Amino acid sequence: MDKQLSPSPGVSEALKSVPSGPDVVAREVKTSLRLRAFVPSLIALTFLSTLAGFLAGHFQDALAHWMKIHPVAAAVSGKTALVSTPEPHKKNADLEEISRLAPQQQAERLLELAIERPELSLELIHRNLTNWRGHLEDTDRLFQLVLAALDSDDPRVRVAAVEIDLAACNLIKAPESVTKLEREIQGNSDERYLALWRLGALGNRGVEPVKVLQILQLYAHDRNQKARFWAVEGLAMLGSRESIDALLDILAHDAAPQIRERAATSLAKSGLLTGEQRLAAVPQLLNLLDDDSLDAATQKLVCSTLEAITGASFGRNASAWREWWAHHDHPQKRRHSTAGLTLA
Repeated sequence: MDKQLSPSPGVSEALKSVPSGPDVVAREVKTSLRLRAFVPSLIALTFLSTLAGFLAGHFQDALAHWMKIHPVAAAVSGKTALVSTPEPHKKNADLEEISRLAPQQQAERLLELAIERPELSLELIHRNLTNWRGHLEDTDRLFQLVLAALDSDDPRVRVAAVEIDLAACNLIKAPESVTKLEREIQGNSDERYLALWRLGALGNRGVEPVKVLQILQLYAHDRNQKARFWAVEGLAMLGSRESIDALLDILAHDAAPQIRERAATSLAKSGLLTGEQRLAAVPQLLNLLDDDSLDAATQKLVCSTLEAITGASFGRNASAWREWWAHHDHPQKRRHSTAGLTLA
């Protein structure tokens, strides 16, 4: 995610085997809701991924139901002018061409551009979000771009992706959106799982973060393993000090290996946690390293998470880790950031 948190080449295979962020999993849910013509290739991709074994083994029966669900999307009504930026150097040929597109294509093209050249597009995304609302559809194309942007090393690009996704789902930054998602989560539709993910994103943007945390923590202890999985994704998107504590608890105590792996990946590199927040988790990870009640697989995840966050590598040698941390820790690393990332 951020440059200061990109995993080191020495990250252990335990963490490498875990899909980063919600990209693979979200594709499973989102694209499965679309046209039947895509089903064969999706199933092939599913069984080629580590996560697919988890989903296919436990939730294969849900695939047939997913195909019957049609997402509610706002209709595109004509074209709107792209709000231009006052800086002359940004008015290049690409942006001039984008300004003539319909809102849906504007959002898609600018997000695509942000992944490669963020300075050319992030401000325009920010300035046009209000104009786009009501004119964007939650399409496969847009969603795939959102997922790609969430893999960016630039936190501003990840936030831009979240903002566009919320706009495409017509989720305004207000308590009623939390209520709407909460109703979806309480329903029987498989849309409830992506609703947990988006609930975390909404909390990250400052909408009732305390309530969002409570809901996600509730489902993080649900008997339904898939609900717990997506609650972990939501906690990573929430990106607060409290969500870090929740993820550490899940890493140490959840009964399912797949859920513990997702918690480790969320702490190490996925979601909307900042670099300072991930570093702030190091002391508690060191405590877990000393916890003899954890099995070998969980201890390996703890080590991998430490390596990904810090770039250091000392295996399960808790003394070496603590000595290293004593020379690298300072107040800035211990400071938690709860305000969330900004767009520009």
